[in-house]
Amino acid sequence: MDPQPIHPSYTVGDHEAFMGYAAKQAQKSPPAPNKFCVGAVLVDADKGKVLSTGYSLEYPRDYKGDPGTTHAEQCCFIKIADKYNLPEERIGEVLPSNTVLYTTMEPCNERLSGNMTCATRILRLNGAIKTVYVGIKEPGTFITHNDGQERLEAHGVKVVYPVEHMRDMLTKISMAGHADP
Repeated sequence: MDPQPIHPSYTVGDHEAFMGYAAKQAQKSPPAPNKFCVGAVLVDADKGKVLSTGYSLEYPRDYKGDPGTTHAEQCCFIKIADKYNLPEERIGEVLPSNTVLYTTMEPCNERLSGNMTCATRILRLNGAIKTVYVGIKEPGTFITHNDGQERLEAHGVKVVYPVEHMRDMLTKISMAGHADP
């Protein structure tokens, strides 16, 4: 993987552009009926600069001893950890003060694999990410009620759905590989 990828520049606060970039990441995820295709983008919100990107299954299963498959948010964090040679749980030490996360789907708070949830990964950064911009809520396909949003908000992380008009497109991308209803 390219250690210093070139990301497009966007205007500060252009939620549609950042979510669109996250959707492009999601489209890189291999479609399958037993998973969602999710994309995420970690952003320095003060500069409008993309810090890292990720998509589900970008890294191999059991990456660096972390059991299970890799989720989009986790892949964003892995790239920062690798760049700074830090364990993932310490990347908050090097993230800009106004780092936000864009993700096409609500961060998970339950994993059927037993792997660490994305909500836990965000919270263990001790406030380094104060806002998560979400495209769509997780459908009840695998987990009846994902309460990732509730858990993040209960711990002071703001969860915002800034692009409601993109919901149908994001749902279609996330459900790639699923049988049509």
